[in-house]
This record gives sequence, C-alpha cells and structure tokens, in this order.
Amino acid sequence: MTPPATVEDVAVHGLTDTIGVTIPNPLTCEDVPNRRAKAGKLNGGVAAATNSEFFKAPAPHKPLAIRLDHRMSQEAKLRKSTVLKSLAKHMATPGMISLGGGLPSSEYFPFESMDIKVPAVGKFLEEETKTTGKTMHLGKHDVKEGKSAYDLSIALNYGQASGSAQMVRWVTEHTEIVHNPPYRDWACTLSAGSTSSLEMVYRMFLEKGDFVISEEYTFATAVETSHPLGCKFVGVKMDSEGMIAEALDELLENWDVATRGARKPFLLYTVPTGQNPTGSTQGRERRQQIYKVAQKHDLILIEDEPYYFLQMQPYTGPGAEPAPLPKNHDEFLKSLVPSLLSMDVDGRVIRLDSFSKVLAPGSRCGWVVASAQVCERLQRHGEVSTQHAAGFSQVILHRLLDEEWGHGGYLDWLVNLRVQYTTRRDALMKACDDHLPKEVATWTPPAAGMFHWINLDVSKHPEFGKKSVAEIEQAVFRTSVASGVLVTPGSYFMADQENELEKVFFRATFAAAEFDTMSEAIRRFGLAIRKVFGLPQ
Repeated sequence: MTPPATVEDVAVHGLTDTIGVTIPNPLTCEDVPNRRAKAGKLNGGVAAATNSEFFKAPAPHKPLAIRLDHRMSQEAKLRKSTVLKSLAKHMATPGMISLGGGLPSSEYFPFESMDIKVPAVGKFLEEETKTTGKTMHLGKHDVKEGKSAYDLSIALNYGQASGSAQMVRWVTEHTEIVHNPPYRDWACTLSAGSTSSLEMVYRMFLEKGDFVISEEYTFATAVETSHPLGCKFVGVKMDSEGMIAEALDELLENWDVATRGARKPFLLYTVPTGQNPTGSTQGRERRQQIYKVAQKHDLILIEDEPYYFLQMQPYTGPGAEPAPLPKNHDEFLKSLVPSLLSMDVDGRVIRLDSFSKVLAPGSRCGWVVASAQVCERLQRHGEVSTQHAAGFSQVILHRLLDEEWGHGGYLDWLVNLRVQYTTRRDALMKACDDHLPKEVATWTPPAAGMFHWINLDVSKHPEFGKKSVAEIEQAVFRTSVASGVLVTPGSYFMADQENELEKVFFRATFAAAEFDTMSEAIRRFGLAIRKVFGLPQ
C-alpha cells in the first residue's frame, strides 16, 4: 500500500500498488468563472444554509481529516444545532412559503442603497483612487433586479453562523487557490474576526488548568484571552525563524504532569509569518519540522496568520535597489512561504485568516479554515454567541473582492501591499542603521508583517547585576516616552509572565507612521538607549 498523501505529491497519486488517480491542477483565478458556470445558480438567499463542499473541487485522492473527538472539551461536545437555525434548510425547497422564521421584512430596513468608492485594479494608491476609483452601488434589491449575487435585503437580515453563501464561496475559492489543503474534508467558516475565533477554539479544546504552547514571546491578547478560562501559556525558545522545533519536541518529551500540575498540552498557538511581536517568519523547512513534531505528539496547531500576505521583498541593505517583484500571479503565490495549512495532511491545523491587516480591521470579518468537524463545532458556538459576521461587512467585501476586483484583482492588491510594506520596512531599517547604537542594539530585518524586534545587550548596561533586567527595560521605556517616542517593551509579550525577565527587547512597528516621523522616532529611541546605557550622545 502506498503511503498517505503529502504536500510533495505530484500529478499522479497512488491508491494501491496497482491503481492511481490523476490529481487535478490547483485552482487558479482564471478557473473560477468556469467552475461557477458548471455549478449552476448560487443559492444565496436570506439565511441560506451553505458550506464549503458546495464550492470545492472533488478530491477523492486526498485523505480525510483525523477525528478530534478525543481532544474536544466537554463544553464543545455538548453543543447542539439551534432549532431555529435548522429551519433554514427547508427554505431551499422550491415554492416554499415561510411563516416559520423570525426574519423581519427588508421593507423595513432604512437602507435603500450605499455608494462606496474603491480603487480600480492596478491603481491602488490613495491619490489614484480619488481620481480613477470606481464607485460601487449596493442596492437593497440588486439580486431580484439581476444586478448582483448579493444585496442589502439579504446581507442586513439574519444569516447563518457559517457566513453568507456568497462570502463562503469566495473564501473557499481563495483558500484553494492559495493553499490547496492536502486533505479532503476541509472547510471554511466566516468569523467576526480572529480574536473571536481564537476564544471559540480555546473553549472547544481546553479545560480549566490546561496549558497552551506558543513562542516564548507571543501576541499578548492570545495569552490574555486564555486567562478567564483558567488556562496558562508555556513558551518555546525562538531564533530568527521563530519557534524552534527541537525545543518544542524537548518540552513535550519532558513534560512532567506532577511538576506542572497539568496534563501534557496539545494545543499550539503560533503566528508563523511576520510574528507578533518579533517579526520572525518560519521558513518552509521550519514549518515542516514543527508539523512533524505536531504529528509525533498529536498536537492541534492554531495557525494565526493576519500577516501572511505582508511577506515583503528580501531586504537588500541600506540604500540598495529593492529585489524585483513577481511578474505574475503564479510567481507571487510561489514566492510566499507555504502555509502550515498547505502541509496539513491530517486536518490538525486550524488556520485563522483575516482581512484586518490587508483591508480594514474595522470590518470585523475573517474566516477559519479547518476540518469540517472543527468548523461545524465553531458554527454551533457562533449560533449562540456572535451569530455571524456583520452583514454590512460581508456585502461590502463581497462586492469589492468578488464582483469588482475578482480573485486576480485581489492578488494584484496584495502585490501592491508588498511594495508598500517593503518600502516602509526599508525606511525603518535605514533609520535603525543611522541612529541606533550598534554597541548594544542588534536586529534582524523582518521578512514579513508590521513589526521590528530590537535586542538590547543588557550585559553592557553599567549597572548590570546591580539592577534587574526588568528595571533596565523599564528605564529605557520611561526614557523613550519622555523623549517623545513610544515603543513597546518585549516583556509585555512573554508567554509566561511568571518567568523572570532575562533579555531586553523592544517592538517597533513600521505600518502607519509617516516616513520622516519614523526616522525621527528611531533617532529619539537611539538617544534614549544611549542615555540609559551611559553611551556618548
């Protein structure tokens, strides 16, 4: 018998020693219209029941996901489908007249239409949008009038916890284009943002007293979200590529239940690309190593990826010409570090995807990609909490991403972001090179994301050994604030806040500040470091 599929498998996949099937080529942006035409009319009415299976390519060659029943919390196991939401499946019956639901009539929605100006494909700069931008008109009854697949009468009514059929279709196609998960029963479900999804995932798998594994420095909100559940974080050592797989394996191999007072952890939270706060990015090999450790110890991986599409051009040094951009969509997608999702042959990765860093944080609309089993549990949770992502956000995003830009136009937008963030990153790197005291400050230029992690050699402080590392960190922080620059102390991001601080890091972001103010901010930060460390000004 041939081994199970892996991401390295190519055109033909063996089912037995003598039988094989041809694997279809991955979905491309150009393939989407033909697939939709073959699928027929979209059932996208008010509160239409939907799931990713309606929109994926058949994949009989792929394995099914492993079952995660043994990992689910008692709370997750108790969740049932809400009886009122279950009525939606009957609405697909032709000629059905509904007197059963509690849906208000769109006649009483005080929103007849919306006009929103957006960039034209290829002309994404703010100044270009003012002159060449396209005004999208969203009417209340566009579907009935044959003008669109989605309108305000549908979007502003109650919906399913999965999200609208229109947006589930789009994110499913996008996921297949970019990641093409190598198991069969993956699914997408919309969310009210990744923080909400994360809290749901914690509650799906954790019991009081459990530990969550993460990088030793991690997103502070991810840690804080676990605390009311009675859970803690345990950090894994990092290097310039983020979490070290060998350190993860060692932590799990040597887990002592009696000493830790908790069962061996199995839920791992990671930000693989442009990690918050360190800016580190796990390369392909590192991700493969972490996934193998996850298989060995039966871990569930939460892949939180708001910065995935903020992968930048390689840093070429101060004043150097930037590396050439990808020439087309295929080159762009191949230039991205493969996601953990794209390596996941078991269905043990729960990917949190987001529009927050690439379109607008205030949309509060993202999506989760995971096994159908996990997505179904998330939907049961959503039915009695968030209900669904906001209708305003869904209809605006659909009109922009699907009907205005299309999948190809969205990739063009992401390439544009690569240019903008590369330019910002390079400006901050130059400022650091010009103004930070290299006697004590070191850094690795980030390959992705929004953050720059600066290491200060605390052993070179004149009172090292007399003052604690935490006191030295706070001295730099207070002096920086007094100097008119705000940078974030690394201690804020420690996975285990009970550990004693041993190193001094600061996080700076290059996402929003103007270029000249970025340079001035780093100049002020450099002066603050010199003052605290007793270096010449």
